[in-house]
Amino acid sequence: MNILKNIAERLGGSRFGRSTEIYKFEKIKRAKKQAVLKNPDLPLIDMGVGEPDEPADNSIVDALYSEAGKSENRFYADNGILEFQEAAAAYLKSEYNVGNMNPFTNILHGIGSKPILALLPLCLINPGDYTITTTPGYPIHATYTTYLGGKVYKLPLVKESNYLPRLAEIPKDVLSKAKMLYLNYPNNPTGAVANRDFFKEVVEFAHKNNIVVVHDAAYAALVYDNYKPLSFLSVEGASQVGVEVHSLSKAFNMTGWRIAFIAGNETLVKAYGTVKDNTDSGQFRAIQKAGIQALKNTHITKQICEKYSRRFDLLVDALKDVGFDAEKPKGSFYCYVPIPRGTAQGVRFESAEQTAEYLLTQALISAVPWDDAGSFLRLSVTFEADDVDEEKIIINELKQRLKALHLVFS
Repeated sequence: MNILKNIAERLGGSRFGRSTEIYKFEKIKRAKKQAVLKNPDLPLIDMGVGEPDEPADNSIVDALYSEAGKSENRFYADNGILEFQEAAAAYLKSEYNVGNMNPFTNILHGIGSKPILALLPLCLINPGDYTITTTPGYPIHATYTTYLGGKVYKLPLVKESNYLPRLAEIPKDVLSKAKMLYLNYPNNPTGAVANRDFFKEVVEFAHKNNIVVVHDAAYAALVYDNYKPLSFLSVEGASQVGVEVHSLSKAFNMTGWRIAFIAGNETLVKAYGTVKDNTDSGQFRAIQKAGIQALKNTHITKQICEKYSRRFDLLVDALKDVGFDAEKPKGSFYCYVPIPRGTAQGVRFESAEQTAEYLLTQALISAVPWDDAGSFLRLSVTFEADDVDEEKIIINELKQRLKALHLVFS
């Protein structure tokens, strides 16, 4: 039997498995492994990590430990437990001043934000429909639309517009067929934040064009200095046109726990719940209850933000000293910088991917390349360090290795 004849065309059909293309982050992982093997005496400085460097707070772990063996938690959770939805509603009210979310109708949990984002196109996209998303960005925002026979229109994020999409530049023929607009602020990978005026513009845009807004708020709580956490749903009319997806992964160091929630428009939340109910049986109730513990203790997030802010100050100063055009972001845990032109020894960089490969092989520094809207490197402050002194040592070592490459920026 030739199984390939039965593989769906969305996965390549009979061509499935023959592509030599490697997923971006898998390629980086392999390159890091090879670089470490070739330089066993030089420690890797990993600035490419896209998840927290510390485990969840002990109080969250203790809550899981306490709940895991209870008989009432053994059942399928299905579309969630009301206690978690109530905690999510209270969290939105206390942290984002979003007070109109009914725990019964406007909120549902998900097994991490990634599955929520993946399932939403199943609620909206028919063959030929468009999803509008931003680039560079999280690939999952587009994947399921293409699986469903839809099309993806990508809006570039550029510094000239503060890495906010220019909605007015979307062609009319795309708008006429568009069902969804994905946004993500604070943004991965640019670190940019949205302001209230931009979200107001998005609400007007959605109303005018009858397009659903999906705001991926995975980094919403990670903001610095004078910037305050901002929810799309806090803008008047937002819950009429869209939803917001919140993750506990970044805000509470719970990446592997896989717990998140969707909030907003009642009809869309109900549609998501219908698809979800036919896809999974819900996250373990004990994990949802540990999530409640997290949502009630937002001082945990504030401590995380203090650490990342401190590290950003160190990192940005070091990058500037080398010659990079670096600025401290207002949110996320990423610093997004234009690539150098090359080195004083005559090496020329044509792309971010080439630059990242050079940094890894020549200095054992790992960064994530983005060539989607200009050539940039993404450096994360989630590198592993036990204390402030070790943070300073790592950043200083990063600076010295970069200086030794004699990078040229003009």
